[in-house]
Amino acid sequence: MEYSEIQSVKQRYGIIGNSELLNRAIDIAVQVAATDLSVLITGESGVGKENFPQIIHQYSHRKHGPYIPVNCGAIPEGTIDSELFGHEKGSFTGATADRKGYFEVADGGTIFLDEVGELPLSTQVRLLRVLEAGEFIKVGSSKILKTNVRVVAATNREMSQAIKEGKFREDLFYRLNTVPIYVPPLRERKEDISLLFRKFASDFADKYRMPAIKLSDDAKKMLSNYYWKGNVRQLKNITEQISVIEQQREISANILKNYLPNEDMELLPALFLGHKNIDHKTFNSEREILYQVLFDMKKDMNDLKKLVHDIMSGQASGAPIYDVDFSTQLSDKDVIIKSPERDINNDIKFKINPISHSDTDSSDFMDTEVYQDVEAVHEPVSLVDMEKQMIKKTLDKHRGRRKPAAEELKISERTLYRKIKEYGLD
Repeated sequence: MEYSEIQSVKQRYGIIGNSELLNRAIDIAVQVAATDLSVLITGESGVGKENFPQIIHQYSHRKHGPYIPVNCGAIPEGTIDSELFGHEKGSFTGATADRKGYFEVADGGTIFLDEVGELPLSTQVRLLRVLEAGEFIKVGSSKILKTNVRVVAATNREMSQAIKEGKFREDLFYRLNTVPIYVPPLRERKEDISLLFRKFASDFADKYRMPAIKLSDDAKKMLSNYYWKGNVRQLKNITEQISVIEQQREISANILKNYLPNEDMELLPALFLGHKNIDHKTFNSEREILYQVLFDMKKDMNDLKKLVHDIMSGQASGAPIYDVDFSTQLSDKDVIIKSPERDINNDIKFKINPISHSDTDSSDFMDTEVYQDVEAVHEPVSLVDMEKQMIKKTLDKHRGRRKPAAEELKISERTLYRKIKEYGLD
């Protein structure tokens, strides 16, 4: 498909962007429109998947037939069969008359099943029969009805995972996925972000009768590097917020960052992941978190033993020798070594007293691996205290928001709420 034709499609449906992935998705939609093949549109929430079934319908021979979009996730499980396939009078409580379903009404046209991954398994069996034989049965009826419908489906779920979990039928997936169309997320179309922002800013300027906002160079860079978890929908909402709230029409990076939620900044180039030993790690329970902390404490102790050994071995190069006396009774001049990698209040405390070279034979230290036999005295810290401090640290990181904190700790939000009450962290 030529570039000019793709641009014509974009103008007709209000699609903004010049990304190769976006152009490829539009090209596939137009090419497959002339057939009756089933199409599955995949992509994250907010990327604009709803435009593609309209493109497919309008460029097909069914364009004069009905086009019915159905949000499968918005229909209760108890009534979805009736909505899709219809029902007979008296088939269930409240069925006071016969009703045609969407598949019957859309005969000769196109039906768009949005969020198809949310369909219950019983409905998936009925849908499979429609795709395979063009047949369906109304709820409460035994009569087989025929329909000639083009099915276009969309989902933001990972279908392979849903199949593994038994939540979606594999045979139905392959029926729907005859032609796959992938709509890229906004972070994979960085060159389109500024174009979209400018378009939204212009639209809201007309809507609210005010000058359009503009971005400074540093703000444009921040905008393109942002993760955009909500994709185009999130960008549009933020543009509208800034247009209405800010008096200044040129938006700097300092102003822009106030509108970008911190929890979505995870994949910015400047990335901080916390403790180097527990980033990218998945914890299945609170116990595993505490085990990890204990393992880190053990590593810190081994590092401390090595430090003591290095201090004692320093006599070979003429450095002063120190007598290390681990103790919990410390004066103002005693030494406290703090771990640079842990915030847990479990510092190692000991005394370092200089020893005269004349009083000590250096060979006594060089021939003995003293650091393997030294035991440091830790201030007692219970598992409860460690858990409390880790929860407090995570809550501080997320500015008190429980949902992202619970996700990072890999525990449920309900469990986190209970722990907050239990430890008095609210």
